Amino acid sequence: MSTIDEIKSRIDIVDLVSEAGVKLRKAGRNYTGFCPFHDNKNTPAFVVWPESGTWRCFGQCNEGGDIFKFVMKRENLDFKEALNKLAARAGVEVPTYTRQTPEQKEAYEHLRKLLDDAVIFYRSHLLANAEVLHYLHEKRGLTDASIETFGLGYAPDAWDSALTHFTGRGYSEQDLFDAGLLSERESGGYYDRFRNRIMIPIRDENGRMAGFGARIVDPNDIPKFLNSPETVIFSKGRLLYGLDRARKPIRTADQAVIVEGYMDVIALHQAGYENVVSPMGTALTEDQLRLLKRFTRRIVLALDPDAAGQKAVLRGLDAARSAMDKEGELRFDARGYLKNEARLQADLRVASIPDELDPDEIVARDQEEWARLIENAKPIVTHVMETLAAGQNLNDPKVKNQIAAQILPLIEDLPNPLERDTYRQALARMLRVDERALIGTQAQGPRVRRPRSGAQRPVAEKSGVTVAVTSSKKVEEYIIGMLFKKPELLYRLDRLLQENGLVALDAQDFDYTDHKLLFGLIRESVEQYKTEHHAFVVEALPDSLQVRSQELVGETGDIERMEEKLLEELLRGVIKLRRVAAGENLNQLRFLQEEAYQKGDVRAASYQELVLKQTRLLRDLDQAHRKMSLKRLE
Repeated sequence: MSTIDEIKSRIDIVDLVSEAGVKLRKAGRNYTGFCPFHDNKNTPAFVVWPESGTWRCFGQCNEGGDIFKFVMKRENLDFKEALNKLAARAGVEVPTYTRQTPEQKEAYEHLRKLLDDAVIFYRSHLLANAEVLHYLHEKRGLTDASIETFGLGYAPDAWDSALTHFTGRGYSEQDLFDAGLLSERESGGYYDRFRNRIMIPIRDENGRMAGFGARIVDPNDIPKFLNSPETVIFSKGRLLYGLDRARKPIRTADQAVIVEGYMDVIALHQAGYENVVSPMGTALTEDQLRLLKRFTRRIVLALDPDAAGQKAVLRGLDAARSAMDKEGELRFDARGYLKNEARLQADLRVASIPDELDPDEIVARDQEEWARLIENAKPIVTHVMETLAAGQNLNDPKVKNQIAAQILPLIEDLPNPLERDTYRQALARMLRVDERALIGTQAQGPRVRRPRSGAQRPVAEKSGVTVAVTSSKKVEEYIIGMLFKKPELLYRLDRLLQENGLVALDAQDFDYTDHKLLFGLIRESVEQYKTEHHAFVVEALPDSLQVRSQELVGETGDIERMEEKLLEELLRGVIKLRRVAAGENLNQLRFLQEEAYQKGDVRAASYQELVLKQTRLLRDLDQAHRKMSLKRLE
């Protein structure tokens, strides 16, 4: 989770705006008031959307944004100042970004070169070990092609095999230690970290070596799996095994499948299921989910019966679950997964593997069975419901109460009201009770208090507010990421918009403050510099946006494609952004207009003018979209 997203998740925009002296009145699910940025007090055209954490003025300002933009405009601050102010309020530490120096880059490349050489070293020892090769062929069912493709190797059963080999080729002991190939003795000196183990190279999503996973050969050895230690290029919470080979299949299938082990990934790829990856061991992190979401929002957890069973589910529902986790397990954290699913706007499901079989055993007996298991994956709440109910006496009122007490908090945490209603109904049917009984037994909601500032709206006392991500965020990220890579495309994109009767791209087309600021730099680079646009943008980036810009570039993927196709995608994205924004604005304005008519409020006529303006904009956008569609058919 980025620093910006964490701050947004902790600050309620309604509280923030109210504390700035804006008197907000609830209107449906949103809030309205008079804009604090201009003097018009006739029409309350300032709207706050709590679910998306955004605001907009439909009047003279015609501006909008998130909590950062509000504080920047209200207090005349730049982004970094607003970031620090809101971070202090939210209790979030803002990390200091430092650019990677040429010396650091060279050092990292040196370590990657060492790890690449280690792959060759371990592979040569595997080819010389008939016993381990037999295990991989006969016990794991791997072909020579798969062993070659994934670069499997073997670490000799010696304390100094790698140490002697690589120091003899010019590498220092410090190099080997920094790359995670050696461990340090308490008495001084070093020894091989990996001994008598099957070696599995771990690469980042771009195919660069990062470290190793090592599986035991002798069943008496512990632990069963041993990863490289944390290094400057290996962080197990930020890597997914197999993603370098799975990224294109994931995009093609629009689905990623997560399994527990490295060998599972290799066996499934060998069987033709190449959209499969694995975490590094103990937990599936938000960083890993965010990495996957660059390629798809549809993610399936394929867990064995132990990891997906009742004990694991209960541990995942336990607030103190972290103390019970064991190293080497893929933990089933239902609450954590649901929060990440909502925050990242992902579709996370669970596919339970039956009969205590490993994935390689399933595809060995029936390749189509794996496809059916993934196809039948269930939403997390459904999985938890069915798992907790399995083998229970659902005629016992106390059992019903226990199950409901564990599942209802999960349901109430869901941000989508339609999903909440659907799951309540499903739970009521499963327990064979009236749905009203469930509503009556659920925990009391947040208490309501009156704000001291004098605002007339109720304020919910809560902590850890989860801000929903708008449906346009992915489109914004794509547009900004592409223009960040190739700012010179902005000229041509503006011309395309104008040819379609639309105004040039503007910072106000983006909802998120970091996107607005990045676009401003891109626009400045295009208007002031004839060449080296990208270099200007990179150099001008404030430290607070360095990490975010790298994330956005990663979201876009490869751009080695025809520029005409790329421009068409960018144009389609801008049209989509404006249609979504205009549609949301139109719905809100019609609601306000209807409310004013019912009350006989003279401001209804002012709302009518704004409704007509948004209607005309939607018409123009629809015409541009149809024009694009006809052009593709020519």
